[in-house]
Amino acid sequence: MVLYSNFSEFVTIRIDHRVSGWLLMSSPVPTLLIITAYLVFVFQGQKMMKQHQPWDLRSLIVVYNFFLVILSAFMVYEFMMSSWTVPGFSLACQRMDYSYDPNSIRLAGACWWFYFSKLIELMDTVFFVLRKKNSQISFLHVYHHSTMPFLWWLGVRFVGGGEAYFSPTINSMIHVLMYLYYMLSAMGPSMQPYLWWKKYMTRLQLAQFWLVLCKTVCAIYINCGYPLEYQYFLVFYMMSHIVLFSNFYFKTYQDKGKLSVEETPSDNNNRSKPIGLSPQEINDSVRQRK
Repeated sequence: MVLYSNFSEFVTIRIDHRVSGWLLMSSPVPTLLIITAYLVFVFQGQKMMKQHQPWDLRSLIVVYNFFLVILSAFMVYEFMMSSWTVPGFSLACQRMDYSYDPNSIRLAGACWWFYFSKLIELMDTVFFVLRKKNSQISFLHVYHHSTMPFLWWLGVRFVGGGEAYFSPTINSMIHVLMYLYYMLSAMGPSMQPYLWWKKYMTRLQLAQFWLVLCKTVCAIYINCGYPLEYQYFLVFYMMSHIVLFSNFYFKTYQDKGKLSVEETPSDNNNRSKPIGLSPQEINDSVRQRK
């Protein structure tokens, strides 16, 4: 009872009433239902697709990735304008502001868009299933995509501002480049000469986890008034990604000279050379190259 009372008190105090009327913010149930449906589709969809040919979704994937490039760039702009460029905003550690100040509301809105983008990105896995790219549906991939939406629902509902600016800004910057690469890659072999920078993307994704981890630890040390509970959880979450991603990284990339974003486990829709190709996929790949 004491634990429940403390939790209820924490929820009552921390809840951000400014976002109560925003889409999907009034209750965690819709977000949890979406995540549940996603997980059911991931595991049941692979079984169902065994009886069907892979779908050709290249044109749709180009449009999808283009949309996410624009959305990611928009979020970078909104985070920059509502935090990084605001006079008096502390980049070292910024307290949570629940006021109706225009910049504070704008930052909360940017956090909401980031949350909503994580729901959209569930389509990454849907495309994998429909294209029968099961080798790309790793534990890390599913873990990342199924946990981010609810993590950021909590973030927007309780602490959508202040120190929350940092990690989505960095992630959105990387996603601009990442989805741009995926879009160009999906356009076909003619784009390959322009994708020389692909080898840097995997390293950037791992680097972002370390950067966010270090920044969060610094903010905890400074303790400027931003809720520590969320920061402690973010430290644990970043460490889980570092461990899982590093494990994948060192197991997969035996030849460091062949590092490629095409083998990134979390968000790639267009990997042209996945691990563990079936004989049919090998034959298809040979025909395409001819």
